[in-house]
Amino acid sequence: MKILYLSDDFPPDNLGGAGVVAHNLAKAFKELGHDIYVVSTTQDKSKEGSYVQDGFKIYKIYSRYHRRWRAYFSLYNPQTVKKVSKIIADIKPDVIHAHNVHYHLSYHCLKIAKKSGAKVFLTAHDVMSINYGKIKLLKEATCENYLDYCKLSVLGQIKEFKKRYNPARNLIIKRYLKKYVDKTIAVSDALKSVLVLNGITNVGVIHNGIDVNVCEVDQEMVSVFKKNNGLENKKIILFGGRISEGKGINQAIESLSLILKEVPNAVLLIAGSDGKGINNINLPIKFLGWIRRNEMNIVYSACSIVLVPSVYIVDSFPTVNLEAMAFKKPVIGTCFGGTPEVVVDGETGYIVNSLDVNLLADKIIDLLRDEQKAIQFGQNGYERVKNYFNLDQQAAKYFKLYSN
Repeated sequence: MKILYLSDDFPPDNLGGAGVVAHNLAKAFKELGHDIYVVSTTQDKSKEGSYVQDGFKIYKIYSRYHRRWRAYFSLYNPQTVKKVSKIIADIKPDVIHAHNVHYHLSYHCLKIAKKSGAKVFLTAHDVMSINYGKIKLLKEATCENYLDYCKLSVLGQIKEFKKRYNPARNLIIKRYLKKYVDKTIAVSDALKSVLVLNGITNVGVIHNGIDVNVCEVDQEMVSVFKKNNGLENKKIILFGGRISEGKGINQAIESLSLILKEVPNAVLLIAGSDGKGINNINLPIKFLGWIRRNEMNIVYSACSIVLVPSVYIVDSFPTVNLEAMAFKKPVIGTCFGGTPEVVVDGETGYIVNSLDVNLLADKIIDLLRDEQKAIQFGQNGYERVKNYFNLDQQAAKYFKLYSN
């Protein structure tokens, strides 16, 4: 079977969640003997072209424009659609599986894909098919009722996005998905609920998976990492996400102030950021900056717990949850979005309303103090990921979809 993956970003140049998921699936199906191709984009003209990686061919198409035009170029990007059309015509794939196409490749590629005669699928990793960005969390939302606030209105989008608002955008996307996509797949039940609530139909759910077999790290390397970063004899809290208000960085920092009163050797470790935007904070926070994917394995191994405190109203299915559990680390995660579908409260970690900083701090303190509980939660998480969220199971579900 010839399978072509479409994704705006793709490793190793970009390590965004959707691109990593697409990459993992591509490798899994290559190992099963299928012919795999990938079309992605680059914002560096010198990197445009094609090359072979992991046994499959990757096409990089140059696309660059000001983000103010995103609501229009996401529908039809003249920099990419003709090149995508030619690649599809040359390959003649049996299946075309799109991941993120809402920035550079554009939704028009779904029409090109369907007209080629291939089966076409789109995995929705976020709410970009119905919104222009993350859905902001209202303070009155709770763990029990937050989905009630997920019905988006035209007036609300106009107020929030102003000149970036395109009145035709969401209608055109819905038409593309209905007419040119055989099945839209959400990465969590929470995301499916929001998509359906906002008019996206024919939606299924396939959770992301991970290969737990690549989660072994030399403990000597972990020791060196701790020594080089001044983390010896520290209780390390790993913040799982980029520095942003929506990812819960403010809640993480506020909770650290409370944690230090009970666990004075605690430290907040942030990977993937250099700390810009966080100033004048006299707290033990360590910024690692941008690091390679394989180096994250060391970071996961070094930490005590992983914190995923997103306050987006729907953080669809943070990959960091799976990665942390694969490294036998307990997770303290948000109740908003797909995190509760993988993290089991009181068994593999804790699920909290991240807006409640006191509760967040209490749960972190509990696991930092009770090392045996943290170890048991980590082991439980590893078993859960291995049994229910492994890459082979994810690939098998997609193969069934491709074959029907």
